[in-house]
Amino acid sequence: MPATNTIQPNKGSTLKQLHHNGKLLVLPNIWDPLGAKLLESIGYPAIATASASIAFSHGYPDGEKIPFNDLPAILQKIVNAVTVPVTADIESGYAKDNRTLSENMKRLLDTGIAGINIEDTQHDNHSLRTAESQSERIDCIRQTASAMGIPLFINARTDVYLNTNHLSAEEKLAETIRRGKAYKDAGADGFYPIFLKAKADMEAVIQAVALPVNILLLPGIPDAETLQQTGVARLSLGPGFLKTAISAMKNTAEKLLHYEGMEEVKENPVTTAYVNSLTVREMLRDKL
Repeated sequence: MPATNTIQPNKGSTLKQLHHNGKLLVLPNIWDPLGAKLLESIGYPAIATASASIAFSHGYPDGEKIPFNDLPAILQKIVNAVTVPVTADIESGYAKDNRTLSENMKRLLDTGIAGINIEDTQHDNHSLRTAESQSERIDCIRQTASAMGIPLFINARTDVYLNTNHLSAEEKLAETIRRGKAYKDAGADGFYPIFLKAKADMEAVIQAVALPVNILLLPGIPDAETLQQTGVARLSLGPGFLKTAISAMKNTAEKLLHYEGMEEVKENPVTTAYVNSLTVREMLRDKL
């Protein structure tokens, strides 16, 4: 059942405020309702999904390979599992033209999401869209959300640092700033220069673009305290949270294959009762 628009504006406004309160917003991106419930239960004020993690956990590679028709149902379950705002990674919108993008956005917004990540890579040829083309897409998303009465938080991701190895470091920074300004003018609320690592470059982007900046947790980035002092608004894990879980599972499975690690499983502080309690809270809320 589509979410009602009476709740979404509040959640959209809350999500925006979380990017402007001077406190680094850390979002360990999840892929299912249980992960969303877990994070909400320990105090996270918002939930973010990771497109790669959703794809991997459903048996698909990353890069808009999971069928779009599957995505609204997945997001609906995640949104329904929590009371805090949910922002969804929608890759490049699963659309080659703005008409399809608008129709896709209507279906995604009906799930109750309060924010999105939208990237500027074309997945059919792995190239960057022009800044002008991507700005038109951001404007299309903004108009679609506004027509539905939803103050959607648009986190505009640029893949300059990921997808332009032919550019020098100086050229990458200049192009990132150019795109950030263009995306802001088109209606973006946040800017996500993925794979940006250097503190000085972060400072330059934050000052020039004047939008809340999202950084991906990668080897080589500054620590959390430095990120906050630098003015970074949001720290995402991308598929890193899923990889952390898979690492633990892989480690345990390898030990058990050699008849080891049984005590670790038996002494796991995360009990069935604890995991079940997350679901029980959701069931109780549904009955209210």
